[in-house]
Amino acid sequence: MSAFRCGIGYDAHRLVSGRKLILGGIEISHDRGLEGHSDADVLSHAIADAILGALGAGDIGKHFPNTDEAIRGISSIEILRHVATIAARKNARVVNVDATLLAEAPKISPNIPAMQEKIGAALGVKAEAISIKATTNEGLGAIGRGEGMSAIAVASVKME
Repeated sequence: MSAFRCGIGYDAHRLVSGRKLILGGIEISHDRGLEGHSDADVLSHAIADAILGALGAGDIGKHFPNTDEAIRGISSIEILRHVATIAARKNARVVNVDATLLAEAPKISPNIPAMQEKIGAALGVKAEAISIKATTNEGLGAIGRGEGMSAIAVASVKME
């Protein structure tokens, strides 16, 4: 008997000078990048946490602790590949992901198809199963002031 499960993920990182901006596994032209132990890809991190939540497998901090120097700078696409491996070990597969990026700038929509392809490939699903949206915070709070970015995601998995 199979069952569907869903999980929610959230991540936020501060924008800083001297770092590349990586979102959904894609480098995006911007004057600052996100600060973090990995590539700080908030979108991929939120998706990873959503899938791990659906699997009852903790969060990315459990699997990729920021105290582990061996993984400093790791690609978040590699994190998503690891999450897909965890799903397979649990006889589960990702069905779909719905994610929203919150950022004042830069414009994200031209990059969404490439992000869907990159994330889908890492998770072993078609790009159409990955929904990515972007919105601003309308000038409210740290995100609205352009101090950082955040993302929220929901993922559904089918337990075989």
